[in-house]
Amino acid sequence: MVKAAEAPIKLPSPGPHGKISVEEAISKRRSVRRFRAQSLSLIQLSQLLWSAQGITGTGGRRAVPSAGATYPLEVFVAVGEHGVENLYAGIYHYEVDGHSLSLHLRGDLRQKLAEVALSQSFVANCPVDIVICALYPRTAYRYGRRAERYVHMEVGHVGQNISLQALALGLATVMVGAFEDEEVRKILKIEEQIKPLYIIPVGKPV
Repeated sequence: MVKAAEAPIKLPSPGPHGKISVEEAISKRRSVRRFRAQSLSLIQLSQLLWSAQGITGTGGRRAVPSAGATYPLEVFVAVGEHGVENLYAGIYHYEVDGHSLSLHLRGDLRQKLAEVALSQSFVANCPVDIVICALYPRTAYRYGRRAERYVHMEVGHVGQNISLQALALGLATVMVGAFEDEEVRKILKIEEQIKPLYIIPVGKPV
């Protein structure tokens, strides 16, 4: 579906234990729009992506519920210059089965994403933007017209997981749904059937 430009980059194994409880993370979760110019570690990015779509059990079961285990979501990461330690700036695709990243496009595209996200500058000023996209046919073949509802439920689960995981890592996020869908798709250079649903800036809060 997504052709990698280079060999996949294996991510560090995610850890099952955090420093704060789920209850504390829920209590402290806030939308943050100001981020420090500080790189994320590859370990932090690994944990965030695992919380979004990582495999957590036998049979390929993932970190979020999915209608009929159809898993329609695809996760891309827009990494800025010095956004993640030891990663080039570019667009990466999260390879769920191997818990790895494939370099999809080179270059820092955060500013372009910000421009098509109604000029919300924090999209460009964070180290990393996680872009959640959907392939509706994966779910529609089984559930027909109700698939859209189920996909949107699933992306909500992903957003909450990322929010809570970020906080547990000492990071912050904000959920962005205001953007020009087709322009985001063009920036990412993904197929027409893949629809962007969320842009999630992540970074160390100011």
